[in-house]
Formats: sequence, C-alpha cells, structure tokens
Amino acid sequence: MARFSPFQDTLWFATAPAAPQAETLQGEIRADVCVVGAGYAGLTTALELAQTGVSVAVLEREEIGFGGSGRNAGHCTPTFTHYSLPDLRRVLGAPWAERLIRRQTRANDTVGGLIARYGIDCEWEQNGYVQGALFPSHMKTLEKRAEEYNAVGAKTRLLDRDEVEKITGSARFYGGWYHAEAGGLNPLAYARGLGRAVMAEGGRIFTGAEVTGCTPAAGKWRVKTAQGAVLADKVIYTTGAYTVSGWPRLEETFRIMRVFVAATQPLSEDSRAAILPARTTLHDGRGDILVYKFSAQNRLVASMFPMGRRGRDAAHTVRVLNERLKWLHPGLREEPRWEYFWFGEVDMQRLTIPRLYQLATGVVAMTGLSGRGVPTASMLGAVLADWARGTALADLDLRLEPLSFQPRYMSFAPQLALRGYRLRDDLRALTQGAQLPPHF
Repeated sequence: MARFSPFQDTLWFATAPAAPQAETLQGEIRADVCVVGAGYAGLTTALELAQTGVSVAVLEREEIGFGGSGRNAGHCTPTFTHYSLPDLRRVLGAPWAERLIRRQTRANDTVGGLIARYGIDCEWEQNGYVQGALFPSHMKTLEKRAEEYNAVGAKTRLLDRDEVEKITGSARFYGGWYHAEAGGLNPLAYARGLGRAVMAEGGRIFTGAEVTGCTPAAGKWRVKTAQGAVLADKVIYTTGAYTVSGWPRLEETFRIMRVFVAATQPLSEDSRAAILPARTTLHDGRGDILVYKFSAQNRLVASMFPMGRRGRDAAHTVRVLNERLKWLHPGLREEPRWEYFWFGEVDMQRLTIPRLYQLATGVVAMTGLSGRGVPTASMLGAVLADWARGTALADLDLRLEPLSFQPRYMSFAPQLALRGYRLRDDLRALTQGAQLPPHF
C-alpha cells in the first residue's frame, strides 16, 4: 500500500465546493510567520494571525485539506478519546490539563463560530453524538463520563435503553451517553472554507510548495521549497501524519495508524427511517469500534480500523459493514450500496493528545492529534497563534516541550490493541449475558 491513499477516492472530494485559488511560490517572499501545512491546524493558526494583522504565509505540499483534514469521516465530537478527565489531569498535571480540557470541551463553539462568521458551506449539522452501552457494566463508565464532562460545562447526559433506541433506531444497547454539542460536516469543504477565510483576511496560501529545508538567516528563518522560499521570524509545522520532509526526524514524533472510511449511495426513505432517525453520530460501544453518521445527501458514512482483510478486500469490507449494521438495525430492509472507500492516516503518539515541540528558537511543530482532528486542530490554531505572537510559555494552553520520538513498536500497537479489545468484549459478553455481533 502507498504511504497515503488517493485523495480523489473520498466522498468529500466528489461533493465539496471547489477549492479556492491558492498561489504558486516563485522566488523569495517575506512574512512574519510561515506555517507549513494547509490543514485545520495550519489554516486556523494562519487565520488567527491574519485577523490581528500578522503577515502569514502558508506552504502546502499538495492542496488545501489534502491530509487528514480532507479524509476524515466528518465527526466533530469535542471530547478526549483515550482518557477520562481525571486520568488526563494525572497525566498532564496543573495547569496544563485544565487548559486543554477547557479548550477541547469548547472546541465545537470554535468550529461553529468559524463556519458562521465566514459563511463556510460545509454541511455543518450539530445533531449530537451517542456512545452506546453494549454491556450493563458500561453504563457505570458512561455515567462517570457524563458527570466529568458536565462538571466542566459540557452538555451531556446519560440515556436509558428506550432513549437510545428513539435517537439511534437501535434496540441493541442497554443505554448510552449523549453529547448534545457534537456534530458533523463535510471535512474537505470545511478546510477549503478555512482557506478562503485566510485569504479574505490577507493571509497567503501557496500550494504545490513542498518544504525542502528550514535554515537560519540573519536572525530569521528561510523556509525553502523547490521554486522559492519564505523568510520569516517564526515557523510553525502543522503537517501531522502527512509529514514527509521539512525538518529532520519530525516524522518520528508519531507513528501512522490508518482508519478506513466508507460511504453509501443515498439511502431510500425506508432505510433512512430505520437508521439514526435523529441524525446523530453513533459510536457502537465496542473496542473494535464502528462509528457512523449521515451526510447531507443521506449517505451513510461509516469508519472502522482495518484488520486483516477488513479495509483491504472490498467485498469482505462490504460484508463486515452490512452485517454489523443489520445486527444493530434489524429493521433495515435493504443492504446499503457502498460507493466510496478510502483511508485516512492518524498521527498517533504515546499520550494520544496534541504535543507542541520546540524544534529551535522560533520554530515549533504540533503533532499527535491521534484521531480527534476536526475539533482539536480547529481550537489549537489559537494556541499556536498565541505562541507566534510572543505569549509567555507559562501562559500557553499547551506545554512547549523538547522534540521526542515514538518507539517503532507503536506502529504495531493499534492492531494488537484491537485484538485485545475484541477479547475483552467477548469476556464481558460472556460474563454479563450480553450479545455481540459476530467478529469479522
């Protein structure tokens, strides 16, 4: 498999409004700040800076939204994937945990605010998120989660079995956790809209501009491409999982994990009524997760982690998706017809939270979003802009830390973890009298 899957395979590439007209870099230009990478993090950073009169140039190797920002499943859930809030506080300590929690739990206000302010046409729907409980014991975990998030101002609640069925159309769950502020969008349309906003505020975006090096130049930094360079006071790398060049060993600060996404043809009214009647996003509650939602065209968009033939063999993948959906929604009268299949890459690292690295004086990189890209990268633009404007390091909402590298075994850890989650779920089902769909 190629390092990155074809960008043109995605539903979003087929349905997003056209990309704004970026520039081609020829010769050397001057900017206060050079941002490398035109995904959510880079674009929101550039937007924050341009709004306050800072001259900013964005360099993008491919096109706006080419990386994870244009390939993800379009979920926008302002939570943490791998940590409870108490665990996050233990890992990060004060004041960093509280600052990150505040930013993350309010991130959808940032996303929705940007969409409204700049009139971004991206199919934004804020219809909530449900994580189902497939085991009785899972309800206790979700009850704690609701208490934790509500204590910091989030709008969540615990659902009983009947409420979950009413919202999701599935009677398979003992209950669930509902996050009212979660939403979904066309992620590439959102990225392209952010690009337009940057340009409208006076920022410059250059595509087809792969960074080949970054060197000191009389108290500034010269960020070089094949055709030109940007001479800047400060440089911010935001290339994430799609880092291929530009700074030595930056790609070793994370390990790539793949996620596959699939989208159906528009569903019939009968099928549409059987699945997600409230148009929420649904997490099916398993360790080996299935997450799905509807697009604006009533296409079902589902994402899972590849395992064995799943995600690589199209016929097998269709069988997996349809069997899982039929088990969750027995009232589904027809098999969905899957039209689009693609992969996205995630920049995983040990802590599974964003990391802000000091590469040199005046140069930083942000990596490690670990699968929460839409809300997290959108809110981090303000943090990176604060650094560029000279905010004291002690007052930043992310700790600035020395460059650190992720061990090679992390490349295999996700697949091992998935198998462990399957075993754990099987044991829970056996001991708690719960039912699970068959494994594939």
